[in-house]
Amino acid sequence: MNNPNKLSIFKDEFVTFVASNDVTDSVSCDVYSFVADSSKDLAIITVTKGCKTPLQKVLKGKMTLEGFLGGNGVLSITDSAGNGTKYVFPNPDGLTEVEVTLGQMMQWQADELTDLVFYEVCNPPFTDGRFEKIS
Repeated sequence: MNNPNKLSIFKDEFVTFVASNDVTDSVSCDVYSFVADSSKDLAIITVTKGCKTPLQKVLKGKMTLEGFLGGNGVLSITDSAGNGTKYVFPNPDGLTEVEVTLGQMMQWQADELTDLVFYEVCNPPFTDGRFEKIS
């Protein structure tokens, strides 16, 4: 996939495929760069039904945006004081994305029936050390 792909959820911005990797046995990630905007990157993550992403704390970056694409699941976000919020997707109120700020922890979990697909936009682009893996 070396040709730019147009994803409508990103306001007609073009992306190009960079790499695929397995985060865990049940979590896979495809990484894309934005063709006209090198200040951010995009990951499309798939979580196998009944599984979850590692719990991660945001340590760096100007913006981390988590967005729902398909399946069924929950995004849990916990702030530095230990206060948690759970977002169910598909969301009954039409919510499709949530910004996770510095110091917050996040974890996605797929339901038992379907794989969960979500996206993550990082500004600046992801580098090692952006997230701390808690578990």
